[in-house]
Amino acid sequence: MSMLPGYGFLGAAYPWVLAAHVIFVIFLMASLFMMPRYFVYHHQTVVGSPEDLAWIEREARLKRIILNPSIVIVWVLGLLLAFHTGAWSQGWFHAKFALVLILSGFHGWIVGYAKKLARGERPWPEKRLRMINEVPALLVTLIVILVIVRPF
Repeated sequence: MSMLPGYGFLGAAYPWVLAAHVIFVIFLMASLFMMPRYFVYHHQTVVGSPEDLAWIEREARLKRIILNPSIVIVWVLGLLLAFHTGAWSQGWFHAKFALVLILSGFHGWIVGYAKKLARGERPWPEKRLRMINEVPALLVTLIVILVIVRPF
């Protein structure tokens, strides 16, 4: 199938779906960068303190308002685009899809870690949390290269 807007089942909606996908990827990535930073600051609080409770609320709002809705919308729009363009038969897309699965797993880890912090657990040291903040940057860098360059 051609990637031109007039072809495929999306028809003239293709550029709008693509634009929305990119917009929600930006929202998703922003929240994936923010949440581990929130965790670092949250770790520095005393469990049960007013500051601890404030971080729990901030993390919950970020998950509820941006992180979780964004990942759902990104997946739905991304799958529509993949089917529209016939991307499933292209090598670069298989690599991108694998990285997106890993990024989605990172999202799941973020949600789980926020729940642990809300229960008063501090399973990882701050240094490790600072390092884990680099995971989404590495993944999105590789994903963008695959989408734009399409090396294979």
